[in-house]
Amino acid sequence: MPELIPPTGRLQPSWLAARDEWSPGAHQAGTGLGLLPEADLDDPAVFSAWVERLQQQSDRSVVLRDEWVHATHWWIVEGDSYLGAIDLRHRLNAFLLHSGGHIGYSIRPSARGRGLATWALGVVLPEARALGLGRVLITCDDDNVASARTIERNGGVLEDVRTTDEGIKRRYWITL
Repeated sequence: MPELIPPTGRLQPSWLAARDEWSPGAHQAGTGLGLLPEADLDDPAVFSAWVERLQQQSDRSVVLRDEWVHATHWWIVEGDSYLGAIDLRHRLNAFLLHSGGHIGYSIRPSARGRGLATWALGVVLPEARALGLGRVLITCDDDNVASARTIERNGGVLEDVRTTDEGIKRRYWITL
């Protein structure tokens, strides 16, 4: 049975195996990799520092760089197997409003097709409501049919499809 847990250094071996399933340079939404973009996450000390930064990003008393917003990160796991990630951004800045959204998620390639993203999104939506959000924006690439279905299964209503610096994005709102 899958569960959402805070990021943890103990899952580094499984996380690294999942990372290696992705194409080099592929975007892994919801992982927080952008917090340490050039980091050598094979190094246990660097991995632990990244995990700590992921955990700190949800602490509203921590001052973040101007381009960052507070976010809560979870890993989707079964036992000691890392299956994916999902994050909830506490507010939208200009970039997130245009193309990133409140919630990002990704599932490792070998774990896809099991409904994990749909399940995880359904678990995180009440967390967004608890933060005081009345609705959330979720985006996906225009050609990502599986992600569009995930959002729609959780009540997403398509607002528009737009060209962004990250490609063509479908923008959905979910009322909480």
